[in-house]
Amino acid sequence: MSPRHIALAVLVAAVWGLNFVLIHVGLDSFPPLLFCALRFAVVAVPAVFFVGPPRVAWRWVVAVGAVLGVVKFGLLFLGMHAGMPAGLSSLVLQGQAGFTALFAAVLLRERPGRQRLAGLAVAFAGIALSAWDQGAGGPLVAFVLVVLAAVAWGLANVLTRKAAPPDALRWMVWVSAVPPLPLLALSLLVEGPEADLRALRDITPAGLGAIAYVGLVSTLLGFVAWSFLLRSYDATAVAPYSLLVPVFGMSSAWLLLGERISPTAAVAALLVIAGIGITALRPGPRARRVDRLGPGSGNDRQDVP
Repeated sequence: MSPRHIALAVLVAAVWGLNFVLIHVGLDSFPPLLFCALRFAVVAVPAVFFVGPPRVAWRWVVAVGAVLGVVKFGLLFLGMHAGMPAGLSSLVLQGQAGFTALFAAVLLRERPGRQRLAGLAVAFAGIALSAWDQGAGGPLVAFVLVVLAAVAWGLANVLTRKAAPPDALRWMVWVSAVPPLPLLALSLLVEGPEADLRALRDITPAGLGAIAYVGLVSTLLGFVAWSFLLRSYDATAVAPYSLLVPVFGMSSAWLLLGERISPTAAVAALLVIAGIGITALRPGPRARRVDRLGPGSGNDRQDVP
């Protein structure tokens, strides 16, 4: 990856790390499934009138919208609402990098080289150390929900790679148009219309700010950049950068929510950064960027270490 795109990947990780603090804030104002529906509605409802069609088959739009929006984010919000701390959630969710590599190997025939595998091992050692330090002290169900969200994210990464959308902005807008109605229906069924109406009636500036950040900044800007990187490079080259998310997530949760960062957690964060360095900053055979003509041009093959 080029230095500019490495910087973009790190910026997305920072945006997504802070996102967990804003999710925590939003869950104080809204039931989790309603909050999740609103985060996508604020992206999709106004934007679909200003962008053209996604220029990929609709089956990919629906598939990624369902897996990423309904399943991944629905499970994450439910898990955090059930007791998973923001910092620990940002950590556990990054298991998606391993699931991405697994799904990419099975569905895309991508084979990560030894250097990438070594980097992932070091980074996952950091994640395991930090998870052990913080402890999964919350409810077991909450922990499992976030792990399942990581599985869904890994699958969504590979589906996005398979879809190869030529326009990341249009893609994210239309993907975001899929989840609101299913999530709203689930919210009415599970959380009840009274809870939803009460949350909307008593909405606060903090709640509005949380919706704006997780919807416009994290969802739209973050996933537009992420989709662009997935279109340009192997999924196994891009996904490890998400391992920086818990570094930003844990530090922002410490600064803004008062969540503890122990010396052991600091060592774990350093391991994550070291794993990223092994995996991406000093690669072996470099993954070749996709030609600007896009998929189907005859120049879209990538070299896989």
